[in-house]
Parts: sequence; structure tokens; C-alpha cells
Amino acid sequence: MSIELISAFIGLILTLMVFSYLIGDNPLYRFAIYLFIGVSAGYAVTVVWHSVLVPKLFAQLGDPNQLVLLVVPLILSISLLAKLSPRISGLGNLAMGILVGVGAAAAIGGALIGTLLPQVQASMEAFNIRSAGGGSSAVFKLVEGFVMFLGTVFTLASFQFSASKAPDGTIKRSPIFDGIAWVGRIFIAITLGVIFAGVYMAALTAMIERLSSFIDFARPFLGS
Repeated sequence: MSIELISAFIGLILTLMVFSYLIGDNPLYRFAIYLFIGVSAGYAVTVVWHSVLVPKLFAQLGDPNQLVLLVVPLILSISLLAKLSPRISGLGNLAMGILVGVGAAAAIGGALIGTLLPQVQASMEAFNIRSAGGGSSAVFKLVEGFVMFLGTVFTLASFQFSASKAPDGTIKRSPIFDGIAWVGRIFIAITLGVIFAGVYMAALTAMIERLSSFIDFARPFLGS
């Protein structure tokens, strides 16, 4: 029996175990999920060891010029192991704080440079009718940019909850502002619907791929 056949058979069994969730939570489904999490964790540890720790830390310890720079990350890495014991977990707080801080800074920087600024640039480019040439294309591009601008403003307005106090003592927002926020919620609903459709299509594609693998696996045994 070839390795490909064994791999296909194991994949078939695991897929059926995951599909068993359709009849409710059961031990087969939980075993498949735990196996997936365990394999993912083991793979992540292996990648970190061979791609980060060994080449960038341990392999450089023999260099006297790099030793001083590597002692600090080595100590911080070892201190993270203290988190395994509640008694000495406080020793790993500094390293954990550095990880959280650097991770938050990287996330904010990535969101700013990779998402926010490109979106602002794209919104500004939508009003550049010169790039559209002229005629109906320029009009369409201008309308598209105007809709994007209104969608952004109305969506931001839907998250504004400031209100003023009326003469009768009640606190409420302006009807005009409420209308703008209502339109913004429509834009949010459309966006969430598109995101859900994308997730659904990705899941449907994965299911079709699994069903196709079932057919490819069973075809030799069926003689067709």
C-alpha cells in the first residue's frame, strides 16, 4: 500500500469524523479537533525551533561579538518557562509584557500602514476623474467615490452616541443625526453580509474539495 493511499485513507476518516458534528457533538468529532490542534501546535513549535531559535539564537552563541546581544533574549525566553508554574510565574511577566507590547505595536503599525492609509489613498483616488479618461467613465468614477465617502462618514456616525438634553429632561440625539446613523448601520449590515458570504464561499469550497477527494479515493475501488 503506497503512502499516497494511506494518506488519502487517513484524510477520509478524519473528514468523516469532522462531518459527524452534523449529528451533534460526539467523541469522534472531539478527537479529530484535538488531533488537529495538537498537530498544529507541534508544527508551530517545530517551525519556531528550526526557523527562529536555532539559526537566530543558539547558532550565534559561539560568536563573542553577538553574545552580549543574545544573552538578553535568551534570558527572556527562558523566563517564559516560569509561566508553567504558578509559584514562579511572576518571573515571566517582563518577557510577556515585552511580547504583548511588541505584538500590539506591530498590529497597530500593520493596520495603519497596510489597511488605513491604503484605504484613505484609495478613497482619494476615487475622486480622481482624470484617471478615468472622460465621459461616462468619469461620471461613474465620481459617483463611486461619492458613495464611498458617504458610506465612510455615515458608518462613523453610527458609532457616535453623544446626545443632548431636551427641555423636558429626556436625553436624545438629533433626528437628523439619527437618520445619518441609521444609513450608516445599513452600510455596516451590507459589509457584514459580504464578509459572511465570503466566509461561506470559502467553507463551501473546502467542502467541495473534500467531497472531490472522496470521489477520487473511491473511484479505483469502484472500477470506474
